Amino acid sequence: MPEFSTEDYLLYAPYPSSSTMGHWLEETNQITRHILSNISEAEHLVPQLNILNPPLWELGHLTWFHEFWVHRDGQENKPSLLEDADYLFNSSEIAHEDRWSTSTPCLSDLLEYNHGVIEKTKQLLHNPVDTKTAYFIQLAIFHQDMHNEAFAYMWQTLGYPGPFPPFSPFVTPSILEDQVQTWIEFPKSTIKAGSDRGSGFIFDNEKWGHSQDLPAFAISSNPITNADYLAFLESETNLSETKPVSSPSHWKKDGESWFERFFQEWLPLNPASAVRHISYLDAQRFCELQKLRLPNEHELSVLMSQKQDIWQPSYLWEWTSSTFLPFPGFSADPYKDYSLPWFDGTYQVLKGGSLYTPDRLKRVAMRNFYQRDRSDHFCGFRTCLG
Repeated sequence: MPEFSTEDYLLYAPYPSSSTMGHWLEETNQITRHILSNISEAEHLVPQLNILNPPLWELGHLTWFHEFWVHRDGQENKPSLLEDADYLFNSSEIAHEDRWSTSTPCLSDLLEYNHGVIEKTKQLLHNPVDTKTAYFIQLAIFHQDMHNEAFAYMWQTLGYPGPFPPFSPFVTPSILEDQVQTWIEFPKSTIKAGSDRGSGFIFDNEKWGHSQDLPAFAISSNPITNADYLAFLESETNLSETKPVSSPSHWKKDGESWFERFFQEWLPLNPASAVRHISYLDAQRFCELQKLRLPNEHELSVLMSQKQDIWQPSYLWEWTSSTFLPFPGFSADPYKDYSLPWFDGTYQVLKGGSLYTPDRLKRVAMRNFYQRDRSDHFCGFRTCLG
């Protein structure tokens, strides 16, 4: 077992100014409040699926998380602004299925709780803050950013209208059509993987920076597109399989035409758009049957470190062949459940970021991770030769 080191987070400097963190906090919390304030009461109830959370529980949880780490020092003996908040909203303690049956406060009470917590943080940010406070404020902001993106996944799953405008401009087919697919060759090298002390905020699964030998590889300049994936689905190679890969759940065929659902709208399938909502398992089958492979996380990091005049971003989280495991020297940070419970060999690393990921989370060193059968998040993939 890794040795816990709860002091590493004090080494995550330099940190942003109080005004920058205040701007981030205002932005992410306005998005959250906009989402919850613009759904009907009927939409408070969602199916009990392992990829969803009740929206009111999600609001309560992200507010509780912020309060618990920023204002309560991670200590349950320090009181919350909301009665029973620890019982109701600690995701490490309340079972996923219980989030539907436990009595959650009403929306107005949760918005009031949220307002009270965020105002306390704004007061802190009226002045410069110390390293410890800066770390936990950033952690709370990035955690909320992730939950806002999770609302986008959930709204896509449920066929609701988009919950908030995307951070990146929507990628039009004409942009992608101008990009010629090439294989970008990288020679054998030794790279620096992970993150170092003194490089700013990091998540604990990035600890620590280390040398990584990387054989020569060739990676696609473009992500796999709808046209690529449709040709694969309809190919004799796939159809002759005992269990052929089926079309994505957000696709449908009407006559001879294919359509894809983007939130509540069915749109004509854009052949040149990056294919999305593809699970790791189906991406792997695509690669196996096409005699290609997924890049590992280090190969994809090398590509994403290059100038974008040689490669085309997918504006999706991209699957890698790397199982989510600790780097050498890993130790958990104070929020121990961020990474440690998920090093069980059933999660894959993804790199990049989607239209609903703010730029502050789109660091090359960032390691996102999901179970292999998940496809509800905005995810896609690109390939390597061999």
